[in-house]
Amino acid sequence: MDHVHGTFDGAGGLALFWQGWLPDEPPRTVVLIVHGVGEHSGRYPNLVAGLVPRGHGVYGFDHRGHGRSPGRRGHVDSWREYRGDVDAFVRMIAARQPGRRVVVFAHSMGALIALDYLPTGQALLAGAIISGAPIAPVGVGAPVLVAIAKALSRLWPTFVLRSRLDVEAISRDPDVVRAYREDPLVHGVVTARWGTEALDAVRRVRNRAEVITLPVLFVHGGADRLNAAAGLGPFVDRVASADKTLRIYPGSFHEPHNDLDHRTVVADIVAWLER
Repeated sequence: MDHVHGTFDGAGGLALFWQGWLPDEPPRTVVLIVHGVGEHSGRYPNLVAGLVPRGHGVYGFDHRGHGRSPGRRGHVDSWREYRGDVDAFVRMIAARQPGRRVVVFAHSMGALIALDYLPTGQALLAGAIISGAPIAPVGVGAPVLVAIAKALSRLWPTFVLRSRLDVEAISRDPDVVRAYREDPLVHGVVTARWGTEALDAVRRVRNRAEVITLPVLFVHGGADRLNAAAGLGPFVDRVASADKTLRIYPGSFHEPHNDLDHRTVVADIVAWLER
């Protein structure tokens, strides 16, 4: 496969890092990775290995404040910046691959960004794959913590908080967990403003399921301890898409594409794309 990379102008003109993996022939479809908090676009090798040999192109970019992109780590002034970055990326890749169907694969925080983007941006896409969506995030929303976050967001928006991510909960595969811990491009911090913006985004997304009309595949680990699978079904029921599918993988943790049954997950994604 051919590996390409570069930068593009995100919201406000910030130069964001992107990379892509392409088959030898023109791609059948183009899948855009929208990654989760604290990580980067290079953590999806199973997806790349499953899609590119089947003739699908894969692109990803590092969010502002993540990976190889500039910006304060784990910070965003407004969630609109994330939406604007995704929109700019979709348009940039569509221009590079004219006439190709473009599908987003969005995981965790990326799923939250994508679900917030779809009401205005879905006309540019052929479909969306939503992984580990934080419809029911675990351990957030306690009134005292929310009040503290709101106060800090106003008074000191860049105040740094440890994300307290349970790294052992991302995958049952110890090699994945070890690689995550040792990855120099991974970070474990967010800011007070990021926290309040994320909570607001969760509320918006929960209230706008009926606006989503494009084909969508939801994948989720049945044993996800970070974003509970139990809250996803009622949300998917409200999604207005005529073509919608929910796949729950029993036993899988937060990253189904990086878990022990990742081959089944990727095969399901390939089958959905090709259907």
